[in-house]
Amino acid sequence: MSSSVTTEKDTNLKSQAGKKRSQWGEVWRRLKKNHMAMIGLIIMIILILLAVFANQIADYEEVAIKQNTANRLQGPSRENWLGTDNFGRDIFARIIHGGRISLMVGVVAVGIAVLIGGTLGAIAGFYGGRVDNLIMRAMDIFLAIPSILLAIAIVTALGANLFNLMLAIGISSIPGYARIVRASVLTVKDQEFIEAARAIGASDFRIITKHIIPNALAPVIVQGTLGVATAILSTAGLSFIGLGVPKPRPEWGSMLSDGRTYLWEASHITTFPGLAIVITILALNLLGDGLRDALDPRLKQ
Repeated sequence: MSSSVTTEKDTNLKSQAGKKRSQWGEVWRRLKKNHMAMIGLIIMIILILLAVFANQIADYEEVAIKQNTANRLQGPSRENWLGTDNFGRDIFARIIHGGRISLMVGVVAVGIAVLIGGTLGAIAGFYGGRVDNLIMRAMDIFLAIPSILLAIAIVTALGANLFNLMLAIGISSIPGYARIVRASVLTVKDQEFIEAARAIGASDFRIITKHIIPNALAPVIVQGTLGVATAILSTAGLSFIGLGVPKPRPEWGSMLSDGRTYLWEASHITTFPGLAIVITILALNLLGDGLRDALDPRLKQ
């Protein structure tokens, strides 16, 4: 008798695992049909590979940091593909090393926002009542403050460095993820499989982590992809006004700020970092739109 029960449980687990695999396989099939999303994905893969292997492509200390005033303000050439800046540093090397910082800040900041905001949103949506009201009114207060101003205030208070920059952008993004997760939880928590989990005595923590959150991930994934783009823009903006990554570390926003003085004399100093920002944000937006369509079960492609 016990062996038959065990066999039945194993069969159910395998069928559930196969169903999850088939669901994600269907998402991938839909995503592949979206050509613009695939272009965005390919661009992001290239950017990530450049960031990961930046040290192998161009030495950080010798090419991206070390000044060479005899070679300053040079245009694109065979030796310096994108030219040099006002200190004679290679712009291509600084862009790929700056891409590492921008992508890291974007991913970590969104991770902080999803972890804290998602937890608060899940608790608010699951328990409702006073807990929901307290959490969401606190989020409304944060939403009343423009996120970039909140990030500026946090960085100014804590000091301008990489960790504080990620923390500031992450904290300023928390309310948006809290509201998204709360809305997703409200649509899931009254479904039959949640009632079945309660009936067999599952704890609230298990219900939230094992049943509700996995079924509320789709909008979070889409928003997270678009949120990385927003975080990169915020990073560039804060660095542009001197509140981001301290110099001489390369960052796209600070590179734009350094090159604005030489806009007419050597426009390539600002053109190429600006293009790096535009291409990265465009790729993330294309990928985010594609994921939104692929993860929406109402859209059959």
